[in-house]
Amino acid sequence: MTDFDRRDVLRALTALGVTGAAAGLLGGTAEAAGTDPFSLKFSVTEQFRPFALIAPKFVQVDTAARPGALVRTGVRPKAPYGTVTVEVLDAGAPVVAGLAGDGVSVLGTYDPAAGQARIEITTASGTAVVKTAAASLPKAFGFAVVVNENAVTVLADTGAGWRPLLTERDQVRARIDLRDPAVLGKLGYAYGRRGPARLGRVRAGYYGQAGVRDPHVVQYADGRPVIRDGKLYLTMTNAGLGFFQQAHWAVWTLDLADPTKLEQVASLFFARDGVVLGDHAGQIVVDDDRFILLMSSWGDFAFTGVHVRHTVTRENVLSGVHVLPTRQLPLPTTVSSWDPALTRIDGRWHIAFVESPAQQPSFVFHPALAAAPRGADYDHGLTLLGADTSVGQTEGTILQRVGGRWYLFASDGDAREYPVYDLRLRKLGTLDAPYGTNIPHPMLVRIGNRWWLPTFDGTQYAEDVLGYGGHGDFILMRA
Repeated sequence: MTDFDRRDVLRALTALGVTGAAAGLLGGTAEAAGTDPFSLKFSVTEQFRPFALIAPKFVQVDTAARPGALVRTGVRPKAPYGTVTVEVLDAGAPVVAGLAGDGVSVLGTYDPAAGQARIEITTASGTAVVKTAAASLPKAFGFAVVVNENAVTVLADTGAGWRPLLTERDQVRARIDLRDPAVLGKLGYAYGRRGPARLGRVRAGYYGQAGVRDPHVVQYADGRPVIRDGKLYLTMTNAGLGFFQQAHWAVWTLDLADPTKLEQVASLFFARDGVVLGDHAGQIVVDDDRFILLMSSWGDFAFTGVHVRHTVTRENVLSGVHVLPTRQLPLPTTVSSWDPALTRIDGRWHIAFVESPAQQPSFVFHPALAAAPRGADYDHGLTLLGADTSVGQTEGTILQRVGGRWYLFASDGDAREYPVYDLRLRKLGTLDAPYGTNIPHPMLVRIGNRWWLPTFDGTQYAEDVLGYGGHGDFILMRA
């Protein structure tokens, strides 16, 4: 059997949910795919851009527009990450969309007569236009308003895809805090026309993504990937329309028979400090009948520190929309931390993470590894096993076993390489894999008897309007 034929058979088997034993049937065990990380040579096989203002499986409203200056649907998101899109058939008057309740609203508008897009906030104190931008759109176009945390973005599609007209966060937050459940709970999706405009289809639902990053395979406690019905489960950060606070966390599936089929199946949000946030860049571990979730506190990042948070739940977080309370993970560090990676190795929980002694005037960060005592749970008695303080731009920590031995993988943005460490954080070498833009994470995962590496790059979306944060492309490498 040729290598090409073997790959075809493996794809067919994984599509049926058959893994592990399939490698033995096809001429070797799964471990035989590589005796160590340095025997693997990766190349890019897929690269594409997931983009959706409304996540396809999370549409909450899909209807023909009703007449009215402001039509309130009564449908609400559980977290401040939602989108309203309106088909404008004839822009003969201003059109509006966004969130609205009794006496309170957060709206984006387009006024064809004034040639202007606006963001306006109404509270008990009155209505304020917090930002405007010149805009000249055709009679018919797509109109959208997106809320990511407290950032509001107005977009239009004139036939070449969605492009932002303007965005604002600080002036919105100065008047209203959409992260507050008491505030958000009074607001629902809304749209309307202020005059003789004609509207068509209206859709609303949970915001999707402008790109994806930080892939981490959903795994069992011993490191095996979660594969169901031929689909690999993984978490990714869904890039928002702006900086880190505008992003949120989601669960995706990757079709092993056709890796171009990437589908979001869950949206995850987190309650802490009295607000609901889109913390992200983490991992889900399935341990018997519980889900362990670890994530980084980027949801309210303000250059004053980051830390790893966690929670345990028996809710099926691999499907649907969830808002979960979290608490800080007691890592053995006195500085900031992010990018957690948790695995039980030889009966002992190990957690890799990033230590960051500074985020301004510039970021400084390096990989570290801690472990709990044998027999203890993952969040008890963690002690530091090692850290590589010789590097200053290294993140994306991943724990993976290759050839029967455990390694810590990371991504060095200065050296533009993927360093490979042992479990004492001694550098053993580097991974033979293309290194793209940004700081791509080396998410190694064994599929049958081959190694795959899903990652991302730094390709931005509409950076001229939105600034940094709307990245990146999904990239799949295979060895």
